[in-house]
Amino acid sequence: MCNQGFWLILYKSYISTNMPIIKYKNVDINIDSKVILEDVSFTLETGEFAYIIGAVGSGKSTLLKTIYGEVDITDGKAYVMDEYDMSRISNRKLQKLRRNIGIVFQDFQLLTDRSIHDNLNFVLRCTGWKDKHQREERIQEVLDLVGLSQKGYKHPHELSGGEQQRVVIARAILNRPALLLADEPTGNLDSETGNYIMKLLHRICKEENMAVLMITHNEQWLKDYPGTVYRCKDMRMTKHVIEEEKQTSKEEQTNIAVQAVAQAAVHELVQEIVQATLNTTQAAAKEATETASANIAETATAQDTETTENTNIENQE
Repeated sequence: MCNQGFWLILYKSYISTNMPIIKYKNVDINIDSKVILEDVSFTLETGEFAYIIGAVGSGKSTLLKTIYGEVDITDGKAYVMDEYDMSRISNRKLQKLRRNIGIVFQDFQLLTDRSIHDNLNFVLRCTGWKDKHQREERIQEVLDLVGLSQKGYKHPHELSGGEQQRVVIARAILNRPALLLADEPTGNLDSETGNYIMKLLHRICKEENMAVLMITHNEQWLKDYPGTVYRCKDMRMTKHVIEEEKQTSKEEQTNIAVQAVAQAAVHELVQEIVQATLNTTQAAAKEATETASANIAETATAQDTETTENTNIENQE
């Protein structure tokens, strides 16, 4: 029997050197005659990390659903991995496509009646992995990758929200997909856990050369974990440029702190000099005043003496 993993790697190698993962051109998306998005054009390359942002109800999740065939394309050209024309894809081809797309849901959707290991094993069996040894090997690989190598025996309810999300990511990459779709994967997580998930997704994108398309409302991720950004607004999806903020390195922060200390020291020195000058001026003024007073007193004494002498002379005469 042929090695399942080998053929997946071979296929992934082929698509990575021959075509974009997603190519949409002038695509319209309607649901029940209601226009959701129109004239959508974008591409996603192998190993590229891209975000979709926008208000609630702007069409982000609906766009993702067209990529794995849950929502139909109304008009335009939409190709996923080149060979799948999403405007007229057959059910047989759709099943084949979905085996090469990993999906990370916000609400986990894990099977609660079985262990993490059995959740992953179930997916592999359903997607054609017949050899038990190969399944076990792959399960251990993905659990190692997401940092849960010792948690395979546990059930979903025994894990934290962040750990469950890591299981969802492990499940999504089991078949070494060329494309990973993530719909608000950090939406229900605290900031620290969200950062861990973002680092993990970017690591998978880089190390596995996997294209990642992620929906998020957290625009801080766009700055902390850069990627291509698209915004859905007013039934359109356009490329969005994040305004760059000046990021200060540790060295720059140290320099700023040193400058602040130096400025404070200079300010203090100037104050001391001013005070010393003021004190000196006051001392000089006091000394001058005292000298002047002494001179005045001496002059007055001399005048009194002279007046007395003159009086005595007049009396003698």
